[in-house]
Amino acid sequence: MHPALWISKTGLDSQQTNVATISNNLANASTVGFKKSRAIFEDLLYQNINQAGANATQNTKLPSGLSIGSGAKVVAVQKDFTQGNSLTTNNSLDLMVDGRGFFEIEMPDGSSSFTRNGQFQLNEEGIIVTPGSGFPLLPQIQIPANAVGISVGAEGEVSVRIVGQAENQVVGQLNTNDFINPAGLESLGQNLYAETGSSGAPLQGVPGGDGMGFIRQGMLETSNVNVTEELVNLIESQRIYEMNSKVISTVDEMLSYVGQQL
Repeated sequence: MHPALWISKTGLDSQQTNVATISNNLANASTVGFKKSRAIFEDLLYQNINQAGANATQNTKLPSGLSIGSGAKVVAVQKDFTQGNSLTTNNSLDLMVDGRGFFEIEMPDGSSSFTRNGQFQLNEEGIIVTPGSGFPLLPQIQIPANAVGISVGAEGEVSVRIVGQAENQVVGQLNTNDFINPAGLESLGQNLYAETGSSGAPLQGVPGGDGMGFIRQGMLETSNVNVTEELVNLIESQRIYEMNSKVISTVDEMLSYVGQQL
């Protein structure tokens, strides 16, 4: 079998994965706190027919070798955690991390997950939770039933205004968590990430301290997907797919010609 068929097949498989990654970015262009991904490619093993530097004669060496590649593959899909744009909502429970850091969320099994999506709501007990699944924000903060206003400071202090009291009452302190390698986090869906061996352990701190971002109340971080850039990447991936398809068609014609002539 002609090796170009298998080489082009790896190119088709790689570009299908690339298109799937781009389509997921575009599908989440309006998802709050979403971070875009990109496919990382790598060439496959080579068949060395003549090794560069091998002896050509007793006194000379080959200046270059003869190696035939075997295609390409996608080795990783990397998250890009650059800051998205800010969206002002004036909702007291909409929070944005302005800079590095993640909100910590408690999962049903007691483990922690992390998110950049600061769209929070209150459950029936007045605890701040995520909107989709009702997972509580950590550390848990409970808003009194008689509170008429919620304030979150830039450094994470949460206070409420109570009718009949002159000063706000502090009810909790928000923390943020950062990772040495955020790209190593595992995507769980629902705007949540989980710690892995590649991400490192979470580094917890107060917003605004030790390189952590500040908290901005009444604002949300939009997706960092650049739609124009993704569409250009989609066109490029489509053309590469077409060229690999053309190679397969060409090899098929070559083999067909040989079969008819011999």
